[in-house]
This record gives sequence, structure tokens and C-alpha cells, in this order.
Amino acid sequence: MMVKAAGLPAATAAPVRRAPVLAWGLWDWGSSAFNAVIGTFVFTVYLTGTVGDDLPGSVSANSWLGYALGAAGFVVALLAPVIGQRADATGRRKMSVAVWTALIVACTAAMVAVRDDSRYFALGLLLLAAGSICFELASVSYNALLVGVSTPQTVGRVSGFGWAMGYLGGIVLLLGVYLGFIAGDGGLWALPTADGFNIRMVALVAAGWFALFALPLLVWVPEPAPAAAPSARAGLLERYRQLGRDLRALYRRAPHTVYFLGASALFRDGLAAVFAFGAVLAVTVYELDPADVLIFGIAANVTAAAGALLAGRIDDRVGPKAVIVGSLVGMLVAGSVLLAVSGPVLFWIFGLLLTLFVGPAQSSSRTYLARLAPPGHEGQLFGLYATTGRAVSFLAPTLVGLCTQLSGSDRAGILGILLVLALGLVALWPVQPPELRHSPATGDPGNDQPAGA
Repeated sequence: MMVKAAGLPAATAAPVRRAPVLAWGLWDWGSSAFNAVIGTFVFTVYLTGTVGDDLPGSVSANSWLGYALGAAGFVVALLAPVIGQRADATGRRKMSVAVWTALIVACTAAMVAVRDDSRYFALGLLLLAAGSICFELASVSYNALLVGVSTPQTVGRVSGFGWAMGYLGGIVLLLGVYLGFIAGDGGLWALPTADGFNIRMVALVAAGWFALFALPLLVWVPEPAPAAAPSARAGLLERYRQLGRDLRALYRRAPHTVYFLGASALFRDGLAAVFAFGAVLAVTVYELDPADVLIFGIAANVTAAAGALLAGRIDDRVGPKAVIVGSLVGMLVAGSVLLAVSGPVLFWIFGLLLTLFVGPAQSSSRTYLARLAPPGHEGQLFGLYATTGRAVSFLAPTLVGLCTQLSGSDRAGILGILLVLALGLVALWPVQPPELRHSPATGDPGNDQPAGA
């Protein structure tokens, strides 16, 4: 069946089955429950601002949150490559996604026990960190499944569709829980707010949302064949040894794949910082009313989703590197303008313009690696993708803090983000792009081998 439904990537160059693409994208839609509701706008705010507002000792709730997520990132950096390697070896990428997703759902549902009492702060922190680890590890095999639901001619559109589903799913769920459980005094359902009951119910809804929309992946997404080596029974130490051998072989065979992992780690850190600091800067620098931040966040997600869908088609025509480079240049231009202007109106204009390029850069970064990955080793390579990203995740926040401190102005924090994006662009510039393989109908020959191989 050809994908022709509105919103789904159209397969003009090669047939793409509707059900696997939709099922794969629905996992991204469902994952917004953890990303947007738990990790960004609702539970973390409740945990640090309400549960942890009177912690004993000199360490603030925000500091404890930073330490916990930093420790979670370290665990991900250690485990992601070997988790992906094992999923490749056993041919159970889909099962790997299912197991880690089930653990995310369990952690999210358990957050219902985190009452508005500082004695529950440690429990909430532990569940949030554990859920973050499981989410990153689930994403390794989830991203690797991209090659099974797309073709070389459509991988860009399918990846863009997934990112767009994630953005839009976050909007729908966030609006739903805000109106139903949070707005006013307990939302439209008039839930009790004492002891954080309404927020704890949001955690249950988020868990059910993720579980529901993750199920289609188990039914309709195909499972790839296992790789020949290493053995599915290999121990952890042997898998690290194999990882070292594979990395050396990858560098000899396709050094530009390794270069891309380093360059993407830089610009992906900048992309993450846009969302991490955007809301704070909107209020402190551009005088956006705090009540309008959520509205801007919704508009930004819609813009990023539209950008990801549009760029997916461009990706399939000209390749992912051109999309990433163009997106980074666009973000640098919009961000430079934001450095010079003031007021909420200009922030809306250039802030949305900046987010228009975020989705394409994220989507095409995943596409880039999918095109480079040797068959049977996609999980391992996406594990390295997660590890390299974690290795430099301190850079953008550090530069934001440093620029702010040295200048004495919150506005200078934007410069810190732009510096990281610029470093990523400079590092990416000399990296050879993957060659595109077109259909015979286009008349363009190609292959799947990475340049430099």
C-alpha cells in the first residue's frame, strides 16, 4: 500500500506501507507524554517547585534535579552502544523498544505516589532519572527501526513524520492535561489539588497515553534480521571489547561517519538548549507574560513540526547534510537578530522563525545516521549517537551560564547557544555526506555506502 494519507510521507520514489510508518510514528506521538508532560512542563515543575520547595540542607531542588539527570546521562553514555549492539545481534530491536518503554510507563505511573511532601522528593527524583535512562535506551532501538519502515528514497520523509508526530502529540496531551487537570482549581474535572493529587493523576494519564500509542509498534513495525556477530549471549565486557573493535574498523572504513557523530553531538546540544532556555529567556529578556509562555510553546511546537515535515521531502531530494547546514544557518541568523531586538512582538516573530529550523535539523540528523549505518549495525550506531550526545551535553548550559555571568545580562545567554550551534556547523562542514540512492524513475544513480568508505 502506498502512503497517501494527509500528514503521512508520500512515497513518490518507492512504495512505503502505511501501517508500519504510522505505527512507528505513533511511538513518537506517545513518547511526548514523558518528554513534554513529565520531563518539561508538569512533573519536573511540580517536583522542584512544590515537593522540593522546603528541602532541608543547602542544596536546592533544582541542583538535585541537575545532579540526578547528570547521573542518568552518564549511565546512558555507558550503556547505549552495547544496548544497541545487543539488539542488533539478537534481531530484537522491536522487543528492546518494548521492554524499555514498559519500564518508562512503570516509572511514570509510579509518580502517582509522589505526594506534596519533601519526604517524597527523593522518590520523585529517582523515578524521573530512571525514566530518563529508559527513554534514551528505548530511543536507540526505536531510531534503528527507521530503516525498516522506510526506503533509501523515503527515509527523510519518514523521519520528519516521526518528529512531527512527537511535537504534535506533546501539544495535544499538554493541552488536555492542562485544561482537564491543572487550569484554575483542578481543571475541568475539578480534581482536588491538596497533596498534589491533580498532578499525580496527570502522571497516570501520561503513563496510559504512552502505553496506548506504543502498542501499534509491536504489531505493525517489522523486526530486522539479527546481525551475524557478536553472539547474542556475549557478556557485557565482551560487548565493550567488540564495540572497541567495531569503532576502529568503522574509523578505518568510513571515518566521516565518526566525524559526523562528533559534529552532531555539538549542534544537537545547541538544539536542546533552545528548548531548555527558551521559556526562561522569553520572560526575563523579552518581557513575555508568563501566562503566554505555554501559548508560545504550543506555537513553537507546531512550527517545528511543520518544518520537520517539509524538510523531510527536501532531505530525500538533496540529502540530509544540506538540510542540517541550511537549518543551522537559519537558526544562527534568527538568533543573531534576537540578540539585537527587544519586546514580545519581535520575540514571537524571530523566536518562531528559529524554531522552524529546529525540527528539520533534528529529523535530518537522524536520517543522516540512518543512511550511514551499515546494515545490521543500526542499533549500535544509534547507541553511539546517544553516547556522543551525552558526552558534550554540558557545553551549551555551561556557555549560557558563562556568557550570562560575564556580561551581567540574561540576553547574553543567547550568545552561548549560538556559539554551540556555530561550532556544530563548523565541525559538520568538512564531513562528507552520505550518497543518496534514487529510484530508477529519477534517473539518478546512487548507493547506500557512506562517503569516505
